[in-house]
Amino acid sequence: MGNRSTRAEWPTFAVLAACYAAWGLACLAHGTLGLWFVPIAGYLVTLHSSLQHEALHGHPTGNARINEALVFPAIGLFVPYRVFRRTHLKHHRDSRLTDPYDDPESAYLARRDWDSLSRGLRLALRINQTLLGRLIIGPALSIQSGLARDIALLRQGDAFTRNAYLAHMAGIVIALGFAIGIAGVPLLLYLAAAYAGYALLMLRTFAEHQASEAVGERTAIIEAEGVFALAFLNNNLHAVHHANPRAPWYDLPALYRQNRAAVLAGNGGYRFEGYRAIFARHAFRAKEGIIHPFLRRG
Repeated sequence: MGNRSTRAEWPTFAVLAACYAAWGLACLAHGTLGLWFVPIAGYLVTLHSSLQHEALHGHPTGNARINEALVFPAIGLFVPYRVFRRTHLKHHRDSRLTDPYDDPESAYLARRDWDSLSRGLRLALRINQTLLGRLIIGPALSIQSGLARDIALLRQGDAFTRNAYLAHMAGIVIALGFAIGIAGVPLLLYLAAAYAGYALLMLRTFAEHQASEAVGERTAIIEAEGVFALAFLNNNLHAVHHANPRAPWYDLPALYRQNRAAVLAGNGGYRFEGYRAIFARHAFRAKEGIIHPFLRRG
């Protein structure tokens, strides 16, 4: 497993076209939709982020510049694509998964970093360990953390980060130029939709990794279907994605069905029946502690 498909990736092109068309129609119809614009556009923001995830993994073409151009309009506003690409590819070093220093997407902290935090921030992070907390304040914490990291890099003169933000600003101009300038969507309404889209992404990422001594047991399978599987482009089958990072999204369900027993044996049975099961278990209860349980540093 793991080879990139050599077939024409028409399903990805079709979803890209549908995502932009639906987003454009939602913006044009915002007056009719009213507050329904927020969840509808938010869902499309999530889908677009999933398409960006496909692009950084080499889809739907073998050309990175073409793939970036296909997801260039920054309809999600908050995360520069090139920064996302750099951090996410680093995240795919499975031997370092969940390590708060080497995995940019880790939800854990080292003890010494936790001890240095204010009481208010500790409380916010504890709330963020519950699913409802993650959905409500998780996007704000993630945005703040990413900005702090990137501002530090900019102050150090990091050219990659500077260029990533310049490209991102151009993508925002395209997205907001249409949504606000042409369709007339109020800025606050659009910001609410973008935040809702980020919150839906937080649902996906909430349980997809856990700290485990066994590398294979760090990544989950969430057997979601329907609207969630589409919004996440099957990335809920996360252990399959990590084992096959170059496989297109539409191949992941078949790969899982064909190798289900082996996948679940390899990840230690770290599996959820769906997001309803995660909500029932962790809406008000933390999935894990914040301090990484076996980090051996400092």
